[in-house]
Amino acid sequence: MADGIVTLTSSTFDETIGGSTTAVVVDFWADWCGPCKQIAPILSEIAVENAGRLTVAKLNVDEHGDIAQRYGVMSIPTLLVFQDGEMKKRLVGAKPKGALMQELGEFLTSSQ
Repeated sequence: MADGIVTLTSSTFDETIGGSTTAVVVDFWADWCGPCKQIAPILSEIAVENAGRLTVAKLNVDEHGDIAQRYGVMSIPTLLVFQDGEMKKRLVGAKPKGALMQELGEFLTSSQ
């Protein structure tokens, strides 16, 4: 987790989402996805800058398709925002950092 991003698997997904004290942004991605690679450094920046206020996680859809299927992820990158264990927002496609921060602002907790 050097870049501040948690890597999720089918076995850690529910526990991580349900046990988080902050909102969790899950990046559904794959190695072959160009736009996924494009937003990866942006998500790393967001994770580091908002540590303790927001959790950023990644889930590889090729390796853990069961989770992607459960949430109806049809195209990637898709970012799902979970709060208190429930999905609250879906963002599809690569977006610049400013646009992502605007979308995620409502989920940032005020203190660590």
